[in-house]
Amino acid sequence: MNAFPDAGASPRRPTGRTAGPKPLGIYLNDHLAGATAGTGRAARLARTARGCALGRAIEPVAAEIAQDRTALLDIMRDLGVPVRRYKVCAGWAAERLGRLKPNGHLVRPAPLGTLLDLEALRLGVEGKAACWYTLRRLAATDGRLDPARLDTLLERARRQQERIEEWRVRQAEEALAAAAG
Repeated sequence: MNAFPDAGASPRRPTGRTAGPKPLGIYLNDHLAGATAGTGRAARLARTARGCALGRAIEPVAAEIAQDRTALLDIMRDLGVPVRRYKVCAGWAAERLGRLKPNGHLVRPAPLGTLLDLEALRLGVEGKAACWYTLRRLAATDGRLDPARLDTLLERARRQQERIEEWRVRQAEEALAAAAG
């Protein structure tokens, strides 16, 4: 099939029905893949930082990120959106593959690796907040979505962003100052 329409053909107009998966289902499953990766990344960071100030700050954030993934699954169920296991597996695999990056240390976590983990978490939480915001807007016309719950999830994402950013800046100063010296 040619990817380009014929020059003389009239453009196809949406009929209100789609032949493939619905866009909301694709969107939410893509966010579920990201949530799967983010949950793994947050849990690993909390584990590797256990016993230090960063660990004490990140452990509750990691727990909330796991709760947010569960909330997304609940919302998908409420909307009748099936979970696409291959996307969940892809998110899981992406998080595992992200651990293979060279960080200058073979056995223990490196300050630069921790910084990159915090940056990845920050980006993941921003994406999650965007999803909650999108769903909050859809709640105006879709009674299956609970606006109050989405407001709560949005506020929690904002708090997570602030906490992660605070520690990201600290870690950047530590990791990059040591590299400059």
